[in-house]
Amino acid sequence: MTKYLISFPSEAMVIPEGEFQAVVDDSHAVIEEAKAAGVYVFGGGLNEAVAPVLVSADGEVAEGTYPNRMVPWGGYTVLELPTREAALEWAAKIAAACRCAQELREFMYDPAS
Repeated sequence: MTKYLISFPSEAMVIPEGEFQAVVDDSHAVIEEAKAAGVYVFGGGLNEAVAPVLVSADGEVAEGTYPNRMVPWGGYTVLELPTREAALEWAAKIAAACRCAQELREFMYDPAS
C-alpha cells in the first residue's frame, strides 16, 4: 500500500463565524473513520507559534527555512491506502470536514520505512 499526504495551508481554512466547533467535530469524525478503517498513519496541525529552524549535519541551528521556500503551515494527514482513487476519496472527505480544498501528494515507496 502507498502512503499519501493530504494537507492544506492555514490561510485556506476560512471558517464562517459560529462554525468552528462544527469543523472541529467534522474533522475529528473523519479521522476516527480513517482509524476505524485501518488507513490512518498520522495527522495534525503545525504549531505556528513556534518558528521553524534548519539543523545542519554538524548540529548547527539556524532560524528559518531553506532559502526561497514557503514556510509549511497548516494541517496534515498521512493515510496508507491501496489506490490513488481511494486517496482522492479520503481527501474529499477531509476537504468537506475542513471546509477547504486539500492537496494530495504521494510518498515514494521506501521498503525501509
